[in-house]
Amino acid sequence: MTETGPAPDSWEYSLYIPSDPRAVTVCRRTLRLILTLHGLIHLVDTAELLASELVSNAVLHTKGPACLRLRFRDGVLQIGAWDADPEPPEPPSRLEEPADVESGRGMALVRACSDLWHWQPLSRMGHRGKLVWCELNAA
Repeated sequence: MTETGPAPDSWEYSLYIPSDPRAVTVCRRTLRLILTLHGLIHLVDTAELLASELVSNAVLHTKGPACLRLRFRDGVLQIGAWDADPEPPEPPSRLEEPADVESGRGMALVRACSDLWHWQPLSRMGHRGKLVWCELNAA
């Protein structure tokens, strides 16, 4: 942090989205543009997968608004999805489970493809909810 604001290599974006499955595509495309403009194109494919899983869970499993949050600081990209459901996310299943399992693999992908993931209670826009987030090292 400098005296006039955040260091130039630190930034944060929030994209508030309705409870609509089409929001996942909007989030992916927005994330791609942001990472490209910040010179992090090497993270785009993995970051898109992670954001898609997090936002899909927020949109498909809750009734209220949601938000995609991207934060970059100290060489780490944090991707988070906030939703209006204060309940913790389902624990990640194992990717080795049978392929015909229709749900529950999203958080397993997040766990497998990120350097760290977690969740925390967080209120936004007057709603109690949670933020589920993961991190990717940019190096």
